[in-house]
Amino acid sequence: MNAPMPSYLLSPHDPAVDADPLETAEWREAFLALVATEGPERARFVLDELARLARAQRVGWQPDLNSPYVNTVAAQAQPVFPGDLAIEERLASIMRWNALAMVVRANQAYGELGGHIASYASAADLFETGFHHFFRAREGTGPGQHRGDLVFFQPHSAPGVYARAFLEGRLTEHDLQHYRQEITAPTVGAQGLSSYPHPWLMPDFWQFPTGSMGIGPISSIYHARFMRYLTHRNLLDCQGRKVWGVFGDGEMDEPESMSALTLAAREGLDNLVWVVNCNLQRLDGPVRGNGRIVDELERLFAGAGWNVVKLLWGSDWDGLFARDLTGTLARTLGGTVDGQMQTFAAKDGRFNRDNFFGQNPELAALAQGMTDEQIDRLKRGGHDLVKIHAAYAAAAAHRGQPTVILAHTKKGYGMGSAGQGKMTTHSQKKLDDTDLIEFRNRFNLPLSDAQATGLAFYRPAEDSAEMQYLRARRAELGGALPRRETACDAVPVPALAQYAQFALAADGKEMSTTMAFVRMLGTLLKDAQLGPRIVPIVADEARTFGMANLFKQVGIYSSVGQRYAPEDIGSVLSYREALDGQILEEGISEAGAIASWTAAATSYSVHGLAMLPFYIYYSMFGFQRVGDAIWAAADQRARGFLLGATSGRTTLGGEGLQHQDGSSHLVAATIPNCKAYDPAYAGELAVVLDAGMREMLVEQRDVFYYVTLMNENYAQPDLPEGAAEGVLRGCYVFGSYSRLPQERQGGASPQAVTLMGSGAILTEVVKAAELLAAEGIAATVLSVTSWSELARDGVACEQRAILGEAAPGTPWIARQLAATQGPVVAATDYVRAVPESVRAFVPEGRRYLTLGTDGFGRSDTRAALRQHFGVDAQSIARAARHALRAHA
Repeated sequence: MNAPMPSYLLSPHDPAVDADPLETAEWREAFLALVATEGPERARFVLDELARLARAQRVGWQPDLNSPYVNTVAAQAQPVFPGDLAIEERLASIMRWNALAMVVRANQAYGELGGHIASYASAADLFETGFHHFFRAREGTGPGQHRGDLVFFQPHSAPGVYARAFLEGRLTEHDLQHYRQEITAPTVGAQGLSSYPHPWLMPDFWQFPTGSMGIGPISSIYHARFMRYLTHRNLLDCQGRKVWGVFGDGEMDEPESMSALTLAAREGLDNLVWVVNCNLQRLDGPVRGNGRIVDELERLFAGAGWNVVKLLWGSDWDGLFARDLTGTLARTLGGTVDGQMQTFAAKDGRFNRDNFFGQNPELAALAQGMTDEQIDRLKRGGHDLVKIHAAYAAAAAHRGQPTVILAHTKKGYGMGSAGQGKMTTHSQKKLDDTDLIEFRNRFNLPLSDAQATGLAFYRPAEDSAEMQYLRARRAELGGALPRRETACDAVPVPALAQYAQFALAADGKEMSTTMAFVRMLGTLLKDAQLGPRIVPIVADEARTFGMANLFKQVGIYSSVGQRYAPEDIGSVLSYREALDGQILEEGISEAGAIASWTAAATSYSVHGLAMLPFYIYYSMFGFQRVGDAIWAAADQRARGFLLGATSGRTTLGGEGLQHQDGSSHLVAATIPNCKAYDPAYAGELAVVLDAGMREMLVEQRDVFYYVTLMNENYAQPDLPEGAAEGVLRGCYVFGSYSRLPQERQGGASPQAVTLMGSGAILTEVVKAAELLAAEGIAATVLSVTSWSELARDGVACEQRAILGEAAPGTPWIARQLAATQGPVVAATDYVRAVPESVRAFVPEGRRYLTLGTDGFGRSDTRAALRQHFGVDAQSIARAARHALRAHA
């Protein structure tokens, strides 16, 4: 027998708009009878049929995407809570206290350190339920061992995660005393605790950086999809693993948070669960003061195809809803805007009795018999462990869709008058003695007044019930979390000549470096050991970059295979999707493509399986467009290749201002673990790719490579003998140009100049050298493959000298220029700040002129663009003559 439907779901529509209430009542009774006799499955079928009929009759109706403002999991449908509720509540209270003490202590000692209390206060129970019952850690990488869930933690709640690690014995009290003191801590034997989750700073602890709002949500989606990719390609079985993300309701305003929701639904990612902590407040005030963010998010996620679980009210509300025979309570809650809800959160029981329950006689009657203290302690759903467990269990069991849990909480929960629900609560970092004792009392903590006001950290005895329970729960789920691991097998890389001989000995053949890259990639994909680990990624321009031949070779990944016959099926370059396809074609979404790249580039640590992603894109749509995501990938110690194609401001002639890149190498230089190269020739490119693969896959270093590629065809020379070291260190002497001896007039020594160039402009530099040589000016050309590597090397030598080291070394660029003569002219297809980065390391007494493409791009031919920006051969030669005159 089906349970009766709760009264708050049966409340009739406004009679003022009901033309025939009697008929409405008959329809309602008929539907309830159907549910009671045939069950919900039959009821859903009938509703679907009626909806189809309504659309066919064009009645202009569609179902409301909002459900009543109550819990999705009804009280009678809750599973039995499997834990010890009293112990879990005590543990959550202890962690709340230690997190608070950590932040407040740091700010009493150093007022500038900052930190957050209120976010974790609202999310503590959400975290703890996951830690006790759902978040699985990696057991190992052997057969049958669970490889762990992926958990993205709300960044402002980091102190709470540290507090748990303290109880687990992973962090010491000394460590907690050095929260946000990462430079000071090592000098006193402590571990500095980063402000937010930062794998770069805490490489054995944090797994995913989430501090930049919106990056965590989109990253979690693409990690979940990448797990399916690994499974479908038979590289790693990821079934039974979940991706959990705890995010904030305010964070949902970020475009990245919302940009991939339909992908998650389209791919049926039921391995993905989001918990959106709806504490209704962001940094400055309500998320939606004049609306309801839960309703808004429910519509958004449901419309995108997600399963939505609303977790709004704690167990104490169940009795109130059961006694509410008219549905007044649910309607009133659903009609209360969030700004007012925050006011109720910030006020005490008496205020809520008068101003919420006092709104009408029906509500007042519900509150009769309750004390003001009981009203004050009515929990929102996100603070009730039983309700949270029920919601998590429903999400974990759901199949066919990703699930979002909309958890209603109070920001600053338990902080009382010091911060609960207040506009200023996000920035609350200091509490006075009265507030601390009130907090202690609120959570029944075993602390004396002196310990509370002294902000003493509390850790129960090792043999206490709390500590035994804590260890037992995590042992059952595989161990401590978060925990980052890096052990994985090295992947052998084939010899350079096996896949790039055509580039090393190009013999003047014309091609673009993009064409050379695709040819090398195609050969690497055929390698038995490395090939399956390569992940080619494009946003939507594989054909633009000449990669269409890879469609047939390795296929485009699709979780459902290919259900259609493509229009170009007869072509050798036809579009081919496959369940085991290797290319990730992400559509027009650079944010999605970089998220896919990050998932693949961190597979070595997330899954214990090294993968090698190559993401190729219009270079202007990289660092400038998704630079924050690239920075987060760097924080996560990504390993892979970013390939900025059609690079430079003058190479992509007709595309104009929005497409022409003159700054990516400037931004790339700011990322410490990014090695950026701008090779002009295929041979140089081959050396860079080979070194990068060996550094990341064999030596397993935490670096990634940014390499720019050109779409301009020109003659490719052989790589000069012994040039490989210079290619990797940033520059080498490409050639010397002068008149033949018999052409010289008189016995005077010719004037000499040194020309430096990179990428697309190196060919113009060579032409300029030939022009100068014809005039009797000797020119030495240096091919600069990486301005940033030259600058880093120079700075390192300089720093060693400042520190008084006996052998600080000589910058590589200075060593190369020492063998040349005359003033130096450097030209690039990027802003002048790029070649300016090495000025300090040019040998003393040598004039140094830089040419670049500062300003906005525009549409025209390459020749016209280079002349306009002053980086064509004539302009370079003119600059050289000027430098010689000034030098004289």
